[in-house]
Amino acid sequence: MSHVTPALYTTLAEIVPELHVQCLDPWCLIGSAAALLAGADVGVADVDVLTSREDAERLMASWSERREHVYEPAGAERFRSHFARFRFPGMPVEVMGGLELNRGDGWKPVQAGRLTLVGLNGLAVPVPSIEDQIRILESFGREKDHQRATLLRKLSGSPLRIVP
Repeated sequence: MSHVTPALYTTLAEIVPELHVQCLDPWCLIGSAAALLAGADVGVADVDVLTSREDAERLMASWSERREHVYEPAGAERFRSHFARFRFPGMPVEVMGGLELNRGDGWKPVQAGRLTLVGLNGLAVPVPSIEDQIRILESFGREKDHQRATLLRKLSGSPLRIVP
């Protein structure tokens, strides 16, 4: 199992309970934090949260004092969402409400697929199944995502574990 850094744990300990309260629709972590919680040996620089547009709007209102208004995410030609980046102790949190991907064939919603709860010191953190994480990462088409998918593929078939 990969190590959850103090910075990541600090962030998750603050945001996960709030996400469970604020979000009315299913939500989950994606990207590097989700891959690490699934057991992949990856670095995590921020926490990516996939939500509905409505829940993203609720989080923007609730976390308005933490919002980074000048941040522009990369890849606007491929990704669009109701996006906001927030400052939290530990590391930044990026909320993507109604995330869509354009691979040259029009905008398509990014679907999390089957969610699995990962236990982290009493926190229940939803992440896509390993197979769905691989599908999502490969659809993004970036080198860093392909590398994460390769690491997750090595875990495929292994159940997600409780993180110590």
